[in-house]
Amino acid sequence: MKSFKYLSIAALCLCAVATSCKKDKDANAMGNNLPQVKIATVATERVGQSETYTATVESDVKNNISPNAPMRIRKILVEVGDKVSKGQVVALLDASNQNQMEMQIQSQQSAIKGQEANYQALVANIRSYEAQVQQTQREVDRMDALYKAGGISKSENEAMHLQLNTQQRALEAQREQLKAQSAAIAAQQSQLKGLHTQSATLSENNKLVSPISGYVTARNYDVGDMTGNLPVITIEQTNPVKIYLNISEIYYKKVKKGMPVSIRLDAYEDRGFGGQVSIVYPTIDQATHTFQVEVTINNSDQMVRPGMFARATIDFEYKNHVVVPDDALVKQMGAGDRYVYVYNPSTNTVKYQKVDLGRHMGDKYEILNGVKPNEKVVIAGQSRLADGKKVEVVK
Repeated sequence: MKSFKYLSIAALCLCAVATSCKKDKDANAMGNNLPQVKIATVATERVGQSETYTATVESDVKNNISPNAPMRIRKILVEVGDKVSKGQVVALLDASNQNQMEMQIQSQQSAIKGQEANYQALVANIRSYEAQVQQTQREVDRMDALYKAGGISKSENEAMHLQLNTQQRALEAQREQLKAQSAAIAAQQSQLKGLHTQSATLSENNKLVSPISGYVTARNYDVGDMTGNLPVITIEQTNPVKIYLNISEIYYKKVKKGMPVSIRLDAYEDRGFGGQVSIVYPTIDQATHTFQVEVTINNSDQMVRPGMFARATIDFEYKNHVVVPDDALVKQMGAGDRYVYVYNPSTNTVKYQKVDLGRHMGDKYEILNGVKPNEKVVIAGQSRLADGKKVEVVK
């Protein structure tokens, strides 16, 4: 009996040891099955507080080129898409009016030459008359001396004086005719100058010239068409280009000329463009309580084209906010809320924490509420997690 008692005690001890070993093994197994996660420590960064606006790209300068009166198109020298320089002729118009004007100019020039020939002939006649008057004057002087000496009669002397007076009146008439001829030539020359001016105007109107350097963006007529309400050619200057933004009046004091603006274009999803505020309009729209801002975009590479859809982002001020990696965010099924798992190193557990998102900056998000600086968040392994669950942190 005594030996049996000792055997029973030994058996109980062996069972206790076996049970203890089994519990230790089960505990080790449970520890090895903890969800493995990676974590990152969050920090604050200086984040711009921004707004994004949509707009359509416009050219910096746009010229619609037309004649000052309806005219028939003789030739178009450019096509849509062509680059043109300031002062370049882009179209030629019907020149029949100018041709008629040139004929009038030639006729007027011929008439002036005839008048000038008559003038020279009249000058020659006057010189001849002057010589005759001088000769008669000498004869009168001689006859006066003879008359005083009693060599000729009074009637003969008076006859010579009468001849001199007649010649002098004829000479004076010739001189008056010369003045009239000179005035007529001056009037014709003035008319000729006016015709030249009209011809130059017609010549200018017969050639459509680009006032700027840029690109042809529209051509509304063909050769032989009569011009109407539409411009013949539209030319746009595309460096720089610009957009117009309507910004809420609450930001009026924060928008300054020269402020940088970030531009994204649907045509270039993988590239950003830089712009700057060039004009801040000084009035507020009473209906929308917005003010207009012009933003210019450097376009030296000509990648941005008028008509493109743009999204412009302006940072009005900067604040220090927590930022977390994209990988830390978890979206709740059936809702738009975002969450993160915050790791507690003292208990090796995670907390399911709702967050309010701000800006998306590359591979991280601005957090407005929900995570504090220096907290640790899970960035990998969220699929097996739940609020309060223990985890194993791995690198």
